[in-house]
Amino acid sequence: MTDEIEIKLPKLGESIVSATIVQWFKKEGDAIKLDEPLLEVSTDKVNSEIPSPVAGILTQILAQPDQELDVGAPLAKISADQGAAKATAEMAPKEAAQEPAVSSKKGFFTPVVLKIAQEKGIALSELESIPATGAGGRLSKRDLEAYLQNQKQVPSCGSDERIKMGAMRKMIADAMVKSYREIPHATLVNEVDVTHLMKKIKASRESFQKAHGVKLTITSYLAKAIADAVKAFPMVNATLEGETIHIKKEVNLGIAVSVGEGLMVPVINHCHHLSIEEIAREVARLSDAARHQKLKPDQVKEGTITMTNFGMSGTLIGTPIIRYPEVAILGVGAIKKKVVVLEDDTMAIRSMMHLSLSFDHRVIDGMYGCGFLAAIQQSLEVQ
Repeated sequence: MTDEIEIKLPKLGESIVSATIVQWFKKEGDAIKLDEPLLEVSTDKVNSEIPSPVAGILTQILAQPDQELDVGAPLAKISADQGAAKATAEMAPKEAAQEPAVSSKKGFFTPVVLKIAQEKGIALSELESIPATGAGGRLSKRDLEAYLQNQKQVPSCGSDERIKMGAMRKMIADAMVKSYREIPHATLVNEVDVTHLMKKIKASRESFQKAHGVKLTITSYLAKAIADAVKAFPMVNATLEGETIHIKKEVNLGIAVSVGEGLMVPVINHCHHLSIEEIAREVARLSDAARHQKLKPDQVKEGTITMTNFGMSGTLIGTPIIRYPEVAILGVGAIKKKVVVLEDDTMAIRSMMHLSLSFDHRVIDGMYGCGFLAAIQQSLEVQ
């Protein structure tokens, strides 16, 4: 005997309440093995695969690509034998990057093709419509790149271009709107002299990499400075829950990393307990995982304060948007050499950088924010 089981969207993390369908790996009528990936979903944190809790036949798909669903919403129905149905356990997501290929009507899509498709917001159904010239009739990277190039052709005079948002871009958009709508932002900017720090980094860069296997950059010193400053100004490491300010004991620092057409924010947990060497290793490990889309759900949650480095693209000053429900974010500008008047009224060429602190004005007053920013500045300038 068989039973029809309704598969629901599982809980993907403590703070995650919804997810968007990216693609289905199976179609109606397909046989499914126990724990075989059914579909891929995207949250504002990370992409995850949802495995089948039973073996059987996929009888009905109830949610389509690009559809956003709440946790617990029905995804599909599977016809399984009665014994398997009774033994069904709650589903657990797997990392999307662990699966080597995804089957479709055309055969298989390689991880390279799937990665490009995800970055460009191309659904599985659209991939299946692209002419394929690869071995065995498969869609190759060259096929997909040619298709994308044709899509980018300059439109005729007077016509507009309409680009559909991918799942990641929609999640980012929703998160930014929620943050800006609910949090009254204020921003402070300090100019920091990092001349001595940059000389120190340059002098020890080669020996540091030989000793620890990772590069030493100013990011590690910024992370350490933020974590140390939180000790004196704990209100920046908090959340506002109704009329209660919840000050977090652990400093879990989020570091924004650009990935394709989106942004991921992996978290350095317990940053206040780590040395410069340990922070450098974490920055390298998490940044690499983010760029290769191998971040795990627990590597992007529980952040308490965030740092974003827009200076990498040459930007001097920015006003970053706070990551809800945090109350502060530090923006880092580009380092530029300029002529500066020193305290003894002499002039010198110095390496200068702007730091921008955006904070929740419901929780943090201006003077408190000034103190926190000054503490970070002092930490960087005395290196």
